[in-house]
Amino acid sequence: MNMHFQLGQEAATELQQLGWNMDASLSVDRDAEMLDSGGNRGGWIIFLFIIGTFMCLTLAAGGWQSNLIVYLIQEYNVKSIDAAQVSNVVNGCTCLFPIIGAIIADSFSGCFPVILISSCISFLGLVLLVLTATLDSLRPTSCDDGLSLCETPSESQFAVLYAGIALASIGLGGTRFTIATMGANQFDKPEEQGNFFNWFFFAMYTASVISFTAIVYIEDNVSWGLGYGLCALVNLIGLLIFLSGSNFYRRDKPQGSPFVNMVRVLVASVRKRKVLLSSRSVDYHYHNDGEAKMVPETHKKSLSFLNGAALKTEGDLKPDGSIAKPWSLCTFQQVEDLKTVIRIFPLWSSSIFISTPIAIQGSLTTLQALTTDRRIVSHFKIPVGSLLVLVQISTCISLPIIDRFLYPVWQKLTNQSPTPLQRLGIGHVLNIISMVVSALVESRRLKTAHSSTLPMLVMWLFPQLALVGIGEAFHFPGQLQLCYQEFPASLRGTATAMVAMTIGIAFYMGTALIGLVRRVTGWLPDDINQGRLDNVYWMVVVIGVLNFGYYLLCAKLYKHQNVSKGVEGSSGSDG
Repeated sequence: MNMHFQLGQEAATELQQLGWNMDASLSVDRDAEMLDSGGNRGGWIIFLFIIGTFMCLTLAAGGWQSNLIVYLIQEYNVKSIDAAQVSNVVNGCTCLFPIIGAIIADSFSGCFPVILISSCISFLGLVLLVLTATLDSLRPTSCDDGLSLCETPSESQFAVLYAGIALASIGLGGTRFTIATMGANQFDKPEEQGNFFNWFFFAMYTASVISFTAIVYIEDNVSWGLGYGLCALVNLIGLLIFLSGSNFYRRDKPQGSPFVNMVRVLVASVRKRKVLLSSRSVDYHYHNDGEAKMVPETHKKSLSFLNGAALKTEGDLKPDGSIAKPWSLCTFQQVEDLKTVIRIFPLWSSSIFISTPIAIQGSLTTLQALTTDRRIVSHFKIPVGSLLVLVQISTCISLPIIDRFLYPVWQKLTNQSPTPLQRLGIGHVLNIISMVVSALVESRRLKTAHSSTLPMLVMWLFPQLALVGIGEAFHFPGQLQLCYQEFPASLRGTATAMVAMTIGIAFYMGTALIGLVRRVTGWLPDDINQGRLDNVYWMVVVIGVLNFGYYLLCAKLYKHQNVSKGVEGSSGSDG
């Protein structure tokens, strides 16, 4: 019997001595399910398998996704606006698909099958993209520069192309954040989970930098077939790495759809809205006696209108004590799970508005770069499309420094690790500072454009991008850790995928906000030298400050509802 399982038994014995039945504890049940079936599972031994798999899959995805617009225009004669729309849809979908994969993992299969099947699906999609890039019959005749009309792809050519894009997108969505959940499940301590999330984002940004530069260079300057072929090969390598660690993974066991249980709580509480609530625990239905002791009194009192779903009334129970009317009676733990989701939703929504300015800055910085002198040396000019890689490089550099230097210093000074809420707060502040710097730099660029024949050097844009990267190093891992630790155990896959959803929503919100500014103001003409791009940045600063105030209010209320200091000790955290 391994050491981890022995520790689990000792913990269970202590709980029994305190009057808590081991079978009565949902969290102990979950840990036991993860630790059974023998062998040393979980812990840092699987780190290389998880991170290696994730880096390969991210490298493969970035190689085709980041250069999709160019591929559609050059190889399929798609108009630039149409190609941009296709890319926008793909980017939005790859941020929203993780929710579907997480729901399947939480409700039916667990993380391992979802990652395995999704990796196979993305590989098939990349194989189709390789075929479109290498077989002339799958592409229209390329346009000659002297022709005003280009051959439109046939329906069969579009079918193969879009099938490849769809499969690659579905596969990417099924793995991107499900693998984060599976990786965090390998650790028991919140501090270890936080460290894992830091390295998870470090791996993601490192792989993205490589794919956005090396693979894109091969696609643009060597051949599309070779570039996509490398993506497919790296995807296959990631799949093999994932399978090679299958004997070491700690597997989670789904317990049915948690979303059905939350709907049941809503329906049952509505049905019993006129029933007088009791102040006695014995009048409520618990999974077992131990569960009643594990629910803090402060949580029982908050959002108390939902407690009626667990209030026992005549006819709700069978003679053997099981539930006779599942849509009229729920366990109190199911009620608490829904309360946890409701409590954390305001905090989660604040992350949408921290990602929206980043999305806006990304597009506006590209416009700024087009008007600058991008020469670093006499014979080398920075490609506009590669400029945003500075954000990822900044994040890659910041994450190890934060993890290995700043956080240990913080812990020595305060005798505790920084909480996810504190990390998110620092990310908010850095994001606002970045937008202020962007506004000041744009003001200088406009003065230079109006008073000088020489354009501003592109290096003036570097500080704002670096600040965004540092901010992301704080708030993205903090947000991922917060969602993972605070969501109910049955919803942890969905919790990590919620981070991807914030990015997807922010992407669409940023696009809508820029469209609104163009319609209402004259700040964004086609020639930005004749506009007021700096005013757009100042507007984003105001939005960021208001959102930070909203975040502080949500964080204060949320911490007030927790019974332990910080978020690590909250009811949702049993890692």
